[in-house]
Amino acid sequence: MQKETIYLAGGCFWGTEKYMETVTGVIATRVGYILGKEEPMWQEKKEEVTYEEVCRGIGYAEAVEVVFDTEKTNLTNILEEFYYTIDPTTLGRQGMDIGVQYRTGIYTTTQEQVQIAKQSLAQLQTKYDKPIRTELLPVFHFVEAEAYHQKYLTKNPQGYCHINFAKIEKQKQSIVDAKQYQVMSKEDMEQHLTQLQYLVTQRNTTEPPFRNAYWQQSAAGLYVDITSGEPMFSSKDKFFSACGWPAFSKPIDPNVVKEYDDVSHNMIRTEVRSRVGNAHLGHVFDDGPAETGGLRYCINSASLRFIPKEDMEAQGYGKYLPYVED
Repeated sequence: MQKETIYLAGGCFWGTEKYMETVTGVIATRVGYILGKEEPMWQEKKEEVTYEEVCRGIGYAEAVEVVFDTEKTNLTNILEEFYYTIDPTTLGRQGMDIGVQYRTGIYTTTQEQVQIAKQSLAQLQTKYDKPIRTELLPVFHFVEAEAYHQKYLTKNPQGYCHINFAKIEKQKQSIVDAKQYQVMSKEDMEQHLTQLQYLVTQRNTTEPPFRNAYWQQSAAGLYVDITSGEPMFSSKDKFFSACGWPAFSKPIDPNVVKEYDDVSHNMIRTEVRSRVGNAHLGHVFDDGPAETGGLRYCINSASLRFIPKEDMEAQGYGKYLPYVED
């Protein structure tokens, strides 16, 4: 076994340690307080550091020592997992935790790690419009935290954690990159959409049941947001519904739709809108087939453009063919 160690600061170290323990290849963790070499905030190296001192803002960050097996993973993968747990654009804050001790950082032990981390952070920056504030420094000083902090969430499963594990699992299912799609301008919508398509997507109108383009369609292909081209649904997940509108058991990627409470028309429903286009798509109900999860995404045909399977490659959607084919 080949071991390597990296130090990661991601806000409250309870949650960061708990998450990193779940990462493939990680073989040991411990929490503590850290300074990076040449860090502008540190005052002096202290042989002993207490939680109370760190909370007073003496410059140390809450961090996790992560030891991983390089035969099972690598630093790039470790950092990619770490990024799921942080907002790298904030300074001195993660979740509800505010203070210099909650800043994010990567603290390296070798020059090779420095180069890998630089490349990783550069790639991360491409995913954000705001600048990345995660610091990258060689380790200057790490002090193991008090015993009660070690494996805290394992010992206290209901304890505070700033990391949304369920949200991370959802993000990991992502197959559609939002940055590849752009919503039409209002002028283009008025010029290229039919009146019904415009009213449905921009004014939350509902098209007539049974008299729309796709409710009975069974051809293989991809359904995309008509205002942005972002993939929404696959024919593989479409099923016949007597409601008179297209029905799907799930979106092609759980991240491409946004859901909102809808109390219009004296009903309580869940509205579904597209991510990039923010177009009204329809509603989701819990009366779908049990064998496919029990959901019914009831979607207006006017919100969608259908791309037949045989045309997907030519129209730039070839990478989604595995999600359409049986």
